[in-house]
Amino acid sequence: MFSPLSLVLAGVGLVAVSGLPGLLLHWRSTAGERLACLLAVAGSLFGLSGALLVFITGSGGAGALRWPLPGAAWSVEVDALGAFFLAPIFLVSGLGSIYGLGYWPQSKHPASGRRLRFFWGTLACGLAILVLARNGILFLFGWEVMALSAFFLVGTEDDKPEVRQASWVYLLAAHVGTLALFAMFALLHNITGTFEFRPIGVHEAGLGTLTIVFTLALVGFGLKAGLMPLHVWLPGAHANAPSHVSAILSGVVLKIGIYGLVRFLGYLPAPPIGWGGLLLVLGVVSGILGVVFALGQHDLKRLLAYHSVENIGIIVMGLGLAMIGRSVGRSDWTVLGLAGCLLHVWNHGLFKSLLFLGAGSVVHATRTREIDRLGGLAKSMPATALLFLVGAVAICGLPPLNGFVSELLIYMGLFRTLGPSGAVASPASALAVPCLAMIGALAVACFVKAYGAVFLGSARDERASRAHESPAPMIGTMVVLAACCAAIGLSPILVAPILDQVVSAWPGSGGSAALKIAEVLPLGWISGIGTGFAALLAIAGALILRRRTRVAVPSVGTWDCGYARPAARMQYTSSSFAQSLVGLFRSVLRPRTHRPSVTGVFPRVERFRSHVDDVVLEGLISPALRRMEHWIERVRVFQHGRAQEYILYVLVALIILLLGIFPIDELMRRIFTR
Repeated sequence: MFSPLSLVLAGVGLVAVSGLPGLLLHWRSTAGERLACLLAVAGSLFGLSGALLVFITGSGGAGALRWPLPGAAWSVEVDALGAFFLAPIFLVSGLGSIYGLGYWPQSKHPASGRRLRFFWGTLACGLAILVLARNGILFLFGWEVMALSAFFLVGTEDDKPEVRQASWVYLLAAHVGTLALFAMFALLHNITGTFEFRPIGVHEAGLGTLTIVFTLALVGFGLKAGLMPLHVWLPGAHANAPSHVSAILSGVVLKIGIYGLVRFLGYLPAPPIGWGGLLLVLGVVSGILGVVFALGQHDLKRLLAYHSVENIGIIVMGLGLAMIGRSVGRSDWTVLGLAGCLLHVWNHGLFKSLLFLGAGSVVHATRTREIDRLGGLAKSMPATALLFLVGAVAICGLPPLNGFVSELLIYMGLFRTLGPSGAVASPASALAVPCLAMIGALAVACFVKAYGAVFLGSARDERASRAHESPAPMIGTMVVLAACCAAIGLSPILVAPILDQVVSAWPGSGGSAALKIAEVLPLGWISGIGTGFAALLAIAGALILRRRTRVAVPSVGTWDCGYARPAARMQYTSSSFAQSLVGLFRSVLRPRTHRPSVTGVFPRVERFRSHVDDVVLEGLISPALRRMEHWIERVRVFQHGRAQEYILYVLVALIILLLGIFPIDELMRRIFTR
């Protein structure tokens, strides 16, 4: 009865207008937030149904409508690749709107609640439009809607200076990326003669021109994806936005950068092996440095933000492997690399959204993001603790959850390049395999630190001791995400046909269309081992619970080194737990320590503090901008506010332009001949 495209467009329309009821109704009314949630969930269901129908029927749909703008057209299409990225857009936006009912109710946030819900809907709309777009101008229209909506969402609490700074840094980075995309689309138009998307023929452009297109795409989409060192906006924006906004930023918005790379790199013909090698190296750098910087963080949401940089690195490693396979004609490398890249897009969208929503539950209960002020929350927030643990296991790539499956695909592809037939790709691959293993090990260490300091032990602060479990809308959305993580981890064979469709639909897949994932990876064995492992965990948990209910377990204090009255301050903090690892990477992290100075007979109260700043933003970009500001200050001598002087400046500029256009003798000849 309905085509996939019509269902998706209906979903886009519903989420776009979901925030309007709140703006039209009185700010004291709670009906606006409920109508917004209802429309957003309805739109998400329509959109998910359309995306699912693409995979069931094997076909999508296309449509076009002319615009008055030159070269612009409402050219839209939903194919397997677009449907794959539409699924997390609609899923996370729908669940996030439900989560917001408990986390950001209108009654407690009358000043910002309506604005947040309005831009939540426009963000989801912009994301869906640019995925559907098949015209460069329409793509940039959706891109700008997404960028501006995210700017207002990040700046929801704009009365706080750190929030304003984070939102403006995001906007600056977003528009630097947009400028790169403007140049890329202009160059593509120069090559193809149209703004419509289509593969470029080998004869249409030389390698130099294509390399410029590749570089512009890497900068424009890499900035949006948060690829190191283009990640400068990401930690501040994720940390300071409302937690469900952080979830959609990390789980969905970052992946639009990956979508752009996958889509447009597929259009470029005959990629040299250096492109894939560069992507592989950038992925390794982003993965390692992302998790290393996460280890040094004391802010729970900033820690999760750096793990987004890490996982984007893993995704780009898979894409780099696929590009190398395409360059050397190895379809198995292309299939494993691209399938691992795309599946990790889904997986990261699920477990990172779960983790940010779990962090939001902690913030909702304790009103702090500082890890060293938390502790013991598993006692008062057992549901949040369990669901956060599911996300932590998944993000570390441990079985039986979904992160293990997508990383295994990339591992298998990288191992295949290490044989004699992969000698041309062996340097980058030989570097990538142990680096991917190190990323996983460091991620485990980081989440042991985070989970232990937040949920285990005893409360370090009065706010943590008074924590309470979050309301049902917040817990329910996290349960859905956790169930999705478990489903993909336990039954990866269910998503294999979807990945096969997407890989074969990628313009750069070439001869990989006939090769199936099940032919290069034993998915049945993975499902069996994962199910058995999950069953053993369930049995062990049931036995422990049964023993606790039957046998009275005495409550005693933790071993306290002989102290009669143990205190919360005797516990490891997040910084002390990670001190050895932070010290190992000191040359990169450059941690700053403020040691207490105890002087005098009656010394004042001092505290030990340590923090790790972002090296790229604080060490490179901010000093450069301050120097630029210093030089610009010197130009202010010409700004007096007098109109006469401004007219004189315009006249001088006009004369200079005329002298540049006409030589002096030609200008004098024209003046005197008149």
